[in-house]
Amino acid sequence: MLPVIGDEPAVQPGGRAARRAGARTAPVRPDGRTGSPIIAPGIQPAALTAALGLLLAGGAALGKPGLTVFLVLLQAVTAAGWFRLNGMWPARQGIVLAFLAGVTADVAMLAADGDHAPEVVVGTLGVWLLLVLVLQLRHHGSADERLSSLTATSASTLITVLACGYLAAAVSDAGKDAVVVGAVAVAAATLVRALPLPGEPLSLAAALLAAAATGAATHGGLASGDGILLAVCCGACALVGLRVASYDFPSRFVHFTAGVALPLTAAAPVVYVLGRALT
Repeated sequence: MLPVIGDEPAVQPGGRAARRAGARTAPVRPDGRTGSPIIAPGIQPAALTAALGLLLAGGAALGKPGLTVFLVLLQAVTAAGWFRLNGMWPARQGIVLAFLAGVTADVAMLAADGDHAPEVVVGTLGVWLLLVLVLQLRHHGSADERLSSLTATSASTLITVLACGYLAAAVSDAGKDAVVVGAVAVAAATLVRALPLPGEPLSLAAALLAAAATGAATHGGLASGDGILLAVCCGACALVGLRVASYDFPSRFVHFTAGVALPLTAAAPVVYVLGRALT
């Protein structure tokens, strides 16, 4: 007797796709969560982000070696958090690959002149993304699994390498002042955003105002207006990073990795580009 097709269990998508489908079709999830899938990391990850931002600022003030030490820590947390944010775990090979891409960019940035930072980033990404493609040939999963793995690994490699924007600014004409302003602004914006203020607009405005205040206080060799502009832009990037880390019912592990790192990582390219433009 043939089986009844309607009685067969439906094949459910895995990883992030499953969480999206559950949020759309089920009013109550199996884990009991309901409502919006946007869950902010909270005050503890924000405090860690602030601490890491202050360490980056302090490392920049001490010199390039000090900045590099804390930048490597940021890149490690970024690589791990991005994979888990995309529902891929364990993914040790991909995490190590993305992390080593970031370290390679750091070493090349220290060896090169600050004017060649774009070439260093593009060259590092070209080599490591080619390596990512080659390694995906050894993947024995389905076509969907291979595509998800390729996408997550490539994106993780990209953002981990872009985090070296802090070091690129330090070795270029922008100098350490841009790094200090950007890192402190991210720390302030992230902390204020985590406070239980009444209303979303007020919380966002307060976070950007806090970033602007730190820019006025820490501009150093930059003009006061330039420091405020750079700080506000970095604060806005931090809010974008927080939003990404808050999406799709993130876990506690995501909050303490991606939620800590993405606000700082998102601001890194702005620190370099705007820092050089303002000097």
